[in-house]
Amino acid sequence: MAELTGLAADLRADLAARGIDLDTGLRRRAEYSFDASNYRVPPLAVAFPRTVDDVVSIVRACTDRAVPITSRGGGTSLAGNAIGRGVVLDFSRHMAAVHSVDAAARTAVVEPGIVLTDLQKEVQLATDGAFTFAPDPSSKSRATVGGAIGNDACGNHSVRYGRTSDHVIALDLVTAGGHRLTATRNGVRATDPDDASAVAEAERIGTGLRDLADSHLAEFRLELGRIPRQVSGFHLANLLPENGFDVARALVGSEGTCAVIVAATVALVPVPPAAMLLCLGYRDLVDAARDNAMLLAYAPAAIEGIDSAIVDTMRHLRGADSVVGLPEGSAWLYVDLDGDDSAEVERRGAELVSKLRAAGRLVDARVVADPAERASLWRVREDGAGLSARLVEGGESWTGWEDSAVAPEQLADYLVDIKALLAEFHLTGVMYGHFGAGCMHIRINFDQRTEEGRDVMSRFIHRAAELCVRFGGSMSGEHGDGRARSSLLPLMYSPTVMSAFSRFKQLWDPATLLNPGSIVDPEPLLGSLALDGVDPRPWQTSFDLTPTSEVPVAPFVHAVQGCIGVGRCRASTGGVMCPSFRATGDEKDSTRGRARALQEMVRNSPTIADGWASEDVKESLDLCLSCKACSTDCPVGVDMATYKAEFLDHHYRGRIRPLSHYSLGWLPVWLRAAERSAPVVNKLTTGRLAKIAARLGGITPHRELPEFASRKQIRREVGSTSGNSTADVVLLADTFTRGFRPQVVGAAARVLEQAGLSSQCRSDACCGLTWISTGQLDRAKKTLTKAAELLDDGTDRPIVVLEPSCAAALRKDLPELVHTDAARRVAARVQSFAGAVLDHVAAGWQPSAALPEDVTVQTHCHEYAAFGAATQRKALQAVGVARVREATGCCGVAGNFGFENEHYDVSMQVAEQALAPALRATPDEAAVLTDGFSCHMQVRQLEPSRTSLHLAELLDPGRSRLFGSR
Repeated sequence: MAELTGLAADLRADLAARGIDLDTGLRRRAEYSFDASNYRVPPLAVAFPRTVDDVVSIVRACTDRAVPITSRGGGTSLAGNAIGRGVVLDFSRHMAAVHSVDAAARTAVVEPGIVLTDLQKEVQLATDGAFTFAPDPSSKSRATVGGAIGNDACGNHSVRYGRTSDHVIALDLVTAGGHRLTATRNGVRATDPDDASAVAEAERIGTGLRDLADSHLAEFRLELGRIPRQVSGFHLANLLPENGFDVARALVGSEGTCAVIVAATVALVPVPPAAMLLCLGYRDLVDAARDNAMLLAYAPAAIEGIDSAIVDTMRHLRGADSVVGLPEGSAWLYVDLDGDDSAEVERRGAELVSKLRAAGRLVDARVVADPAERASLWRVREDGAGLSARLVEGGESWTGWEDSAVAPEQLADYLVDIKALLAEFHLTGVMYGHFGAGCMHIRINFDQRTEEGRDVMSRFIHRAAELCVRFGGSMSGEHGDGRARSSLLPLMYSPTVMSAFSRFKQLWDPATLLNPGSIVDPEPLLGSLALDGVDPRPWQTSFDLTPTSEVPVAPFVHAVQGCIGVGRCRASTGGVMCPSFRATGDEKDSTRGRARALQEMVRNSPTIADGWASEDVKESLDLCLSCKACSTDCPVGVDMATYKAEFLDHHYRGRIRPLSHYSLGWLPVWLRAAERSAPVVNKLTTGRLAKIAARLGGITPHRELPEFASRKQIRREVGSTSGNSTADVVLLADTFTRGFRPQVVGAAARVLEQAGLSSQCRSDACCGLTWISTGQLDRAKKTLTKAAELLDDGTDRPIVVLEPSCAAALRKDLPELVHTDAARRVAARVQSFAGAVLDHVAAGWQPSAALPEDVTVQTHCHEYAAFGAATQRKALQAVGVARVREATGCCGVAGNFGFENEHYDVSMQVAEQALAPALRATPDEAAVLTDGFSCHMQVRQLEPSRTSLHLAELLDPGRSRLFGSR
C-alpha cells in the first residue's frame, strides 16, 4: 500500500504540474472500484480529462511509470471492463460534446463521454428530426458513445440497425505510447500528418495489422462474424480484404484494451415516418422464441422479450399502473414495425398477428398506440437488468452468464437447454433479451458469498459456455468479455485465433497497460468478486431492512448492496432520481456513488475502514436531498434517504451535530413554542435580526423564512373539526400544515364535507420526519410510537395527511422504525390528500368549486415515491382540469436541505431541472399547485409574486381568491 501511495503521489504531482487534477482520495477510489458487474477492483486514482491534450499527458505519465489505464464512460459495464487497478479515465464528466452534425453526409463527430440519448437528441435537433444515432442499448440514458464503441453495444433495435460497429466511420485515438492516430474504414493514419513520430507509429501498426490479416485469412473467415451478435473477442474479420481493411470497425468492441478513444465519427440513420408497437403475449419465453422466424420475415425494427417476474417487480416497486398495455400471457414480445406509410405498417401488423394466431403459440396480442403505454412498456424492458436483480419475492440474482447469443432461429432450442442446465444446478434464472438478434440476458441466483456457492457458479458458467459453443453461439452478445468471459474465450476460439488476438493487442499496446485482464491474458473468472470477503459484522440498524427472503448477510449489508451499478441515477432526464447528480455531474453525488461508498464501508475495506465514523461516507451522503425518488426510480429500489438517516444516526452519536440538526431537525418542538407568540417571532425572522437568527440555526440567509401561524389561526382552522371521533375520515393536520399553512386544514375539511364525508381533525400526532431526515432516530421512534398509539383508534377509517412528506413518513417509515401491529395498522390507513381525491372521484364525487383550465403541479418527491408518480396529475385530471403541466423533478428544498446554508446553491441548481422552467412556462392566470410545503417555499423563492396552492385550497368550495394573485 505504501508503494502504491508513493506512486500515486508522484503521478499526481507530475500531472498537477501540467494543470491536471488526479483524484487519489479514498472515497473517489471507492466510487470507481465497481461498474455494473460482479467485480470490484479499487483503482490507484481517477482522472476527469477535459481535452485531448489532457488525455495525452495522462497516458504518457502513466506509461512512463507502467501504470495501467482504464477508459470509462457511464460505468454501466456488466462484464467488469470499466474498472481497473491503475488510473481510471472518466470521460463522461467533461469530454461529452458533439463537435458537428452533417445531415448531408449523415455523420456526426462526437467526444467519447456523450450519453447516447443526449447524442440522439442533438442529432434530431440538428436535422429537424430526420436522423438519429441508431444504437440504443437499454442503458442508453446514461451509457456513453465511448462505452458503446468499447463493447460494440447493440440495443433494442439491432434487428434493423445492427451493432455500434456498423455505425462507426472513424476513431480518433491516443495510443499507449501517447501518439494521436485516427483509425478509418481503410487503415490507420496520424491524426496530425505533421507529427513525424505519430506517422511512424501509424505505419508500424498498419503494417503489422496487414501482416496479421494476411496470415490468418482462413481462420478469420471461418471463426469470426458467424452470427449477428458475435461480440466476443476482437473483431478481426474487419481486417480482411473483402471488408476493406477496416481498422476503425476492428477496434470497436476492443474494450479499451488497444487505444484510448478521444473522438468518433459516426453514421446517422433516417427516422422512419411511420411506426407501430405490437405487444404479443405467450405462455413462456420458449414459445415466444419459436415464432422468431415468422416475426423476422416481416422485417421488424425490434423484437424484445421479457417475462412475468420482471413485470411483477416493476409493479411492486412503482404501483400497478407502472406497467400498462400488456396483453394476456406470462411472457411478452415487443415487436416494432416501421416504414414510410402508416397504412402499410398497420396492414403488415394485422397480417403478422393473423399468422401468429394460426401458428397456435400466441396467447394474445394488441397494438399499443398510446405513447404513454409505449413508454411504460419500454421502461420495463430497459430496466430489466435492475428489476431482475431484486425480485418481488426477495433474494438476489446476478450477472455471470448474462449475455450469450445464438443464431435467432436457434434461440428456442437454446433456451430449452439453458433452462435444463439451470435446473440441473438447482439455480433460477430470470430471462429477457433481444429475441430478434438471438441474444439473451439471464440473471441467476448465484451465491457469490460462500465458497460452495462460488464453486457452483464457476461450474455452471463453464458448462453454459460449452453449451453456447455447441450452438455456434457467442458468449458475449453485446456487453463484451471483460472479467466475466475473457477466460472462457479458448472454449470458443481455436489456439490460432487466440494467438491472433494476442498479436492484435500487442501491436497497439506493447506494454499491456490498457485495460489489462480483458480479452487477452485474462484474470480468473471468479477473481475480485465484489461479494467475496464482506465484513460479517451484524450492522445493527433502527430501520427494519430485513429482506423478504433469507440472505446470508446482515439486512443493512443486503440493502446497500442492492445497488448493482446499472446507473439509472446518472440519467439526465426521466423520473426524479438523482437531483444532486443532475446538478453536479459528479459520480459522488449519484445514488450509485453513495451506495458504492456504503458498500465499501460494510466491507471494512482499506478504502473506507472507519465504519459509521467514516468522514468519506458522510461527504458522499452530504448532497443527498433525501427525496426518496431512488426508492422507486431505481430499478432495484435503493432507498438512499433511509440509508442516509441510518448513517447519520450512528455517525453523530456522542458528537456535536450541525446547527441545522438542532434548528430544523427539532422544528416540531419550535413550532409548538412559536405559535404562542407568533407575531413576535415573525417580526424577529423578517426583520434585522433574521440573518443573525439564520446564522445561529445553520440556515441560509438567502431564503425568506416562512411566517409562523398563531394559536388563534390554528384554532380557527383546526379546532372546529377536531372533536368528531365517529367521523368518516381522520384528517391529520401535520406539523408543517398546522404551523405554516393552517388554512389548508379548513379547506380540506370543506372539500371532504362537500364530498359527503365528515372528518375528525387530529393535530396531536407527528410523523417525526425532521428527526428522520437529520438522523435522530431515537427521537423519531419515540415520536412515531406515540403517533401510532394516538391514531390506532380501532377503526379502519382513512387517515388523510395533508403534507405529502408526512404522509410518506407515516406510510413507509413508521412500520420500518416502530415494529408493532399498531404501527402497521396505522401505516396501512394513510392516504395523501391527492389519493383521497382520486378515491372520491371514483365514487362519483365532483368538486363544486370553479377550477382553472390550466394548472402547473409540482409533485412532492415523497408523494411520487410512496403514493405513485402520477397521483397529483391523475387527481387534477379526474376533477376536470383541462391542462396539467407537471414539474417532474425535485423542487430542491427537500425539507431541511434547501434551508441549510451550505446547500443553498445546489438547491437552486436542482430547482432549475424542472420547477423553475415549469414556472417560467406558466401563464400568470394559471394555478400553481404545491401540496408539499418545501415545494411551496421554493416557488416563493423563485417567483415571489406568484401564489401557489395546496390541492385542498384549489378544490375548496369556499375559495374566493383569484388564480395568479398574491
